Amino acid sequence: MNVHAIRAIYRFEMARTFRTLMESIVSPVLSTSLYFIVFGAAIGARMGEVDGVGYGAFIIPGLIMLSLLSESISNASFGIYLPKWSGTIYELLSAPVSAFEIVVGYVGAAATKSLMLGTLILVTARFFVDYEIAHPFWMVCFLLLTALTFSLFGFIIGLWADSFQRLQLIPLMVVTPLTFLGGAFYSINMLPPLWQKIALFNPVVYLISGFRWSFYGIADVNVVVSTSAILGFLGLCLAAVYWIFRTGWRLKA
Repeated sequence: MNVHAIRAIYRFEMARTFRTLMESIVSPVLSTSLYFIVFGAAIGARMGEVDGVGYGAFIIPGLIMLSLLSESISNASFGIYLPKWSGTIYELLSAPVSAFEIVVGYVGAAATKSLMLGTLILVTARFFVDYEIAHPFWMVCFLLLTALTFSLFGFIIGLWADSFQRLQLIPLMVVTPLTFLGGAFYSINMLPPLWQKIALFNPVVYLISGFRWSFYGIADVNVVVSTSAILGFLGLCLAAVYWIFRTGWRLKA
């Protein structure tokens, strides 16, 4: 394994993050803080509890997951698309760097940025609402698995996209709506029976449900099913990345 190559890619991506600190870290945290102010402090103070948890605290896992999913995809997709767009991808492909090392470097950096963001949002939430974490170990596990999985998914989107417009297509048109409809602001048990069954076809439901369980011990879906769902999606992303590098699909500018 070429550790120097992995370190070089990782450090380059992290340096780009710190050069654009306002856009990469501060802006998402401020946007999420507005959700806490409006839904947590203002509206949440006038609403009852959801499954025995105050509404302001109830939405914390969903808001973290909303930011984590979007930022993981955005960071990873832009990271690999930029070399394609600028043509520097040829330097990477001609260097003695394997596909595994490329993926570890780019996806590792994207996941690190997402984890930093998730941690900052978690700390920021404390200024607006009180919350407890019932299972901190499993909370960290869900956070790591989600960041890694969707960074891989974003990496695939970056390879697939051939324009900046297509780079934003799936995050804006697919991932964000699924997250809002995946129980970020409500429990799916509050829905009519028919819509509860329909909601189970939304993969984000399992992510948010499992993550919320790690906070409060409550879940819309069995935590084992949630864990299996995210591990299954991680496996699909790994298989897709392997196929892309095996076939050379969309690796050129």
